[in-house]
Amino acid sequence: MRKLYQSFLVFLRKPFLTDYRTLFALWMLLPVIATLTKFKSYNNFLIFRYVFWHTIDHTSLYTSYEQYYDTNHYGPFFSLVIAPFAIFPEYFGLLLWEIALALALFYSIRKLPLSDKKLIFIYWFCAHELLTALFMSQFNIAIAAIILVTFYCIEKEKDIWAAFWIMFGTFVKLYGVVGLAFFFFSKHKGKFIFYLFVWAIVMFIAPMVISSPDYIISQYWEWWESLISKNADNAFAYSQNISLLGMVRKISQCTSYSDLLIIIPGLFILGLPYLRFKQFKYKAFRFTLLASVMMFVVLFSTGSESSTYIIPFVGVAIWYIVAPWKRSKWDIALMVFAFILTSMSPSDLFPSFIRKQYVVPYALKALPCVLIWFKLSYEMCRNDYSPQSVINE
Repeated sequence: MRKLYQSFLVFLRKPFLTDYRTLFALWMLLPVIATLTKFKSYNNFLIFRYVFWHTIDHTSLYTSYEQYYDTNHYGPFFSLVIAPFAIFPEYFGLLLWEIALALALFYSIRKLPLSDKKLIFIYWFCAHELLTALFMSQFNIAIAAIILVTFYCIEKEKDIWAAFWIMFGTFVKLYGVVGLAFFFFSKHKGKFIFYLFVWAIVMFIAPMVISSPDYIISQYWEWWESLISKNADNAFAYSQNISLLGMVRKISQCTSYSDLLIIIPGLFILGLPYLRFKQFKYKAFRFTLLASVMMFVVLFSTGSESSTYIIPFVGVAIWYIVAPWKRSKWDIALMVFAFILTSMSPSDLFPSFIRKQYVVPYALKALPCVLIWFKLSYEMCRNDYSPQSVINE
């Protein structure tokens, strides 16, 4: 009891809002809140849950069913990921799923080799966006965690596990493939490539353990067809294509051009910093590339939804804190703009008229992240990221 009392006194002496236990409690409270709001409606989780049961029953993973509306767009490997949550009663499984998602992102952020002050900023800045994603029970929270842990593993020369997480994310939702963007930071490239193939084979075969080879192979073909169909449907969808692609498409109302006209220049801009080989040795440069990748994967995807923005929002926070120079007033303004328009616009605290008439129809939730991504790209092509650099902006 004496030790417990002393621990309590130590806790009281620490600033409450900057204590990791406070942040952990908050991030564990958010999934509980999200679950309580879905006592009678949790359609996304039902879609996820039945991926497991349809795999067991050898029925199509990508057709409509009476148990839920909409269709599944995750790979057959997802049947194993969701299995531990699908075997429980629906509502309890939902609660465990929400907690697992929040835990995954919390610990992936915690593993980043950044100062406590910077990590605490990320937690607070992204808390509301996390809640938005939890309301939709979205796996995008886990995708954000996967990208972060892939980067961490490469930083720590754990290439086997970096390859594992890249393939894990890819075989669930394709987004995980962006972890390959960190390939040039690996010090064991041959080993890295080898284990990418090893894990790809393992994850391709793994769902066959609970089904059959013929069935799983057929479902991979169906998955590919469903993604092509979904991409075509997303262009002007009200709650989809919340991205740079969607902003241009919905504001212009033009259907005659290909998204490649925007994606190809975007890839070029994303790739330009790789030419600055001498900057690779600086941690701030590598972290900024991590932020760039987390924004790019959503801003240039027609499948982006409001709840997908937990991925780029973590990237926005990282961009702001890792620069080895003092951030300007314009940078602070961009962060405030991002918090208000990107994070708060789906909430009841944001004017509903503006949200319904402008933000949602024109995919404006993406706008702050678009502006930050272009500024980030400019900085990576121009600035010195050495710890000694001092830049007046």
